[in-house]
Amino acid sequence: MQVHYKTFGCKANQYDTERMRQLLEAGGPGAPRARTSPLEAADLCVVNTCTVTNQADADARRFIRRVARRNPGARIVVAGCSAVLRARDYRAMDEVSEVVQGHDPAAVLAAAGRALAHSAPAPTPRLVQLDRARPLRQRAGATRGWLKVQDGCDRKCSFCATRLARGRSRSRTPDEVVAEARALDRNHPELVITGVHIGHYGRDLDPRITLTALVRRLLDDVPGPRFRLGSIEATEIDDGMVRLLAESGGRLAPHLHMPLQSGADPVLRGMRRWHTREHYRRRALDIAAAVSPIGLGADIITGFPGETDADHAQTAGLVDELPFTYLHVFPWSPREGTAAAEMPGRLPQRIAWERARELRTLGTEKGAHHARRRGGSRVEVVMEGDGGTALTGDYMRVAVGSRRPADHRRLHPGTLSPDGSEVALQ
Repeated sequence: MQVHYKTFGCKANQYDTERMRQLLEAGGPGAPRARTSPLEAADLCVVNTCTVTNQADADARRFIRRVARRNPGARIVVAGCSAVLRARDYRAMDEVSEVVQGHDPAAVLAAAGRALAHSAPAPTPRLVQLDRARPLRQRAGATRGWLKVQDGCDRKCSFCATRLARGRSRSRTPDEVVAEARALDRNHPELVITGVHIGHYGRDLDPRITLTALVRRLLDDVPGPRFRLGSIEATEIDDGMVRLLAESGGRLAPHLHMPLQSGADPVLRGMRRWHTREHYRRRALDIAAAVSPIGLGADIITGFPGETDADHAQTAGLVDELPFTYLHVFPWSPREGTAAAEMPGRLPQRIAWERARELRTLGTEKGAHHARRRGGSRVEVVMEGDGGTALTGDYMRVAVGSRRPADHRRLHPGTLSPDGSEVALQ
């Protein structure tokens, strides 16, 4: 069986696709063992969807139609977050053979068998089942591996549909995480600790454990790779984690992605965020003072219902003040089933996009400033793709000079160019 995989969305989704790939390659009842293939040669296409924005839903539907045009004989299985919330819409598409309401690899395997046998669809579970027996071995075609430590979220941000699709927070045990990190270490020089809300890691375990304790154990028990934290809330980064970032000698990459969403307290209250502007500001400055250099990124939503010009100016002012090195900025879009979708004060999309453009420009300028400050520094990089680019510990994506190593399964020392845009490997 030839299978093509398409993933939309976050690292958690990408991890789930790798779980699906690994199980399909192993085969099972009703489904032969699979091999990954280009779209045009595939018998089956697995589409792992995202629902973070309206655009994400639209992109998935557009891709499904493209599959049908380019490979009319391929069967299509749709899974993921959007499939949880919009299963009826996908089932109504003539191009779709099966819909898995969630991310469970076993359900995808079963759906693949039914799709290829043209048998009747069956109901599927909503929540991803964390595979406790078989660690993920590899993220196919990538030098950096994803290490998923939990799924789901217990927060109730008013704009977020992902929690509706992913369910409550569920943590993997430290032993499971360490075993998977050891398996992934054989193929990846860097492992990114990811999930849906990793700051809540361990709260549901007995005995409870913190994310900091888990990271400390990973550094001790899996000495090979560089670890990197995925997205984590500023208020959930404790002092112990800051010390690991500062004192691990780069084993824990000096980089944090801390969702901000807005720099104005009225908007944060409408979003049902649990930090204030000042809480975020103070924590970011404290971390930057303790860990230097550090890559610092954030998510921001523009055009949220009721956001005024003054609110936007407050966000821009906070971005300008803090030592961000990049930003992910999204114009707000209403998500069915979320509280924000029913809020008054909706703004024209034009305003949301204009505000997003302004913040993206500011983020690009701050990134260039950080790169210039880092110019001439000694770094360790992980290669990407075909070796044309590499990633530093503080999350700078740099071009690689003429010497491009064939072995991508380890970190490579090098020196940054004066403007910080290129690395010369040693």
